[in-house]
Amino acid sequence: MQQKKVNVIGGGLAGCEAAYQLSKYGIPVRLYEMKPQKMTPAHSRLELAELVCSNSLRSDRLSNAVGLLKQEMRKFDSLIMRAADETRVPAGGALAVNREDFSAYVTKELERNGLIEIVREEVVDLTAFDADEIVIVAAGPLASAGLMNSVRTLTGDECLHFFDAAAPIVSARSIDMDKAFIASRYDRGNDYVNCPMTREEYDVFYHALVGAECAPLKGFENQEVFEGCMPVETMAGRGYETLLFGPLKPKGLRDPKSDKRPYAVVQLRMEDAEGSMYNMVGFQTHLKFKEQQRVFGLIPALAKAEFLRYGVMHRNTFLKSPDLLDKYYRLRNKPNIRFAGQITGVEGYVESASSGLLCGQYVACECLGMPLPDFNDQTAIGALALHISGSTSGNFQPMNINYGIMRPLDHKVRGKEERNLEISMRALTKVSEIIAQYHLK
Repeated sequence: MQQKKVNVIGGGLAGCEAAYQLSKYGIPVRLYEMKPQKMTPAHSRLELAELVCSNSLRSDRLSNAVGLLKQEMRKFDSLIMRAADETRVPAGGALAVNREDFSAYVTKELERNGLIEIVREEVVDLTAFDADEIVIVAAGPLASAGLMNSVRTLTGDECLHFFDAAAPIVSARSIDMDKAFIASRYDRGNDYVNCPMTREEYDVFYHALVGAECAPLKGFENQEVFEGCMPVETMAGRGYETLLFGPLKPKGLRDPKSDKRPYAVVQLRMEDAEGSMYNMVGFQTHLKFKEQQRVFGLIPALAKAEFLRYGVMHRNTFLKSPDLLDKYYRLRNKPNIRFAGQITGVEGYVESASSGLLCGQYVACECLGMPLPDFNDQTAIGALALHISGSTSGNFQPMNINYGIMRPLDHKVRGKEERNLEISMRALTKVSEIIAQYHLK
């Protein structure tokens, strides 16, 4: 019997990777891309897999979580990784590419693939597909209004987020607890890690913050996005004491080490059930990433903080995935529809492509009657899928891959880089075992 075509909506990194992975199994794909019929303010070229922001795919080192994720993808002959490796430009330990060559490489590979039909039109109604057809929605954060209206019909308005701001998240193990204390205001529990500052320490922090460099706004972002979620640096600019009556207020807190109320306090809130990640409360910011590391590192308890996610402020559209998707990226109430890419709540080029890769592998296994492979949190690619489908945070936000969402080692390793490298080697072994066990390509 002839295999029905799988419909992939979106010609970005996730959609292109999903289509390519399916074609390796001999499964025909119809890849929908609305350009040039319809463009977004972020896109300017007609090729597929357009990189609209940076040309960097970040670190390529195995002691870095995104470096590990890339290597896992290479084991699956990832089209996105092959294109990046072929078009890379010098960038030290990072993998950066010539963005035009990169997009051209991906487009050419898919155009000459006899199993992939590229359809240049906008999809606005997911219910138009037959109930037995498989659909992968690989739309990015700027998906068209028509498509998002159809997604709302399937999921409900309350299951879509339009976030304007997210505060940084730091690794729990990188917080200097000798300079912090656990408490809630007015002795109402122990829900926060509190990072106190003296007046002198606050003075240094404050002046660094108001003088720090912000990231430039892009053409499709505007100041209206920030109404109701003021950046911490904007708040600080309104006066020296503004933060002391806002997110850094010490009221109701007493440092047990000195038995005194601190001059200022930065509170950290648990981000996951395991307590491996903490959110910097009230620190929505538009500072450049390096500036965040520099300025927030002036908070004594965070001097050596490992940032798992930097603060961001921009318009984004993504699903409340833990309520909607299973770990196979399937819509729970309509499993013939899957989602991939940034719309699921993964953040970043590589993470988006990895979700498309996994979607392609899962759909191929379903189509061929093969068991679905079990990627767990020992692997970077599996940890991302588990995070977006099972995060217990009440404020689900997009997340880059990081070691904080992966299973920790069952023994101690001296040194952060050595520990991360051991986690990476364990992950690559696990991926190889899964590929062999399930006969994956």
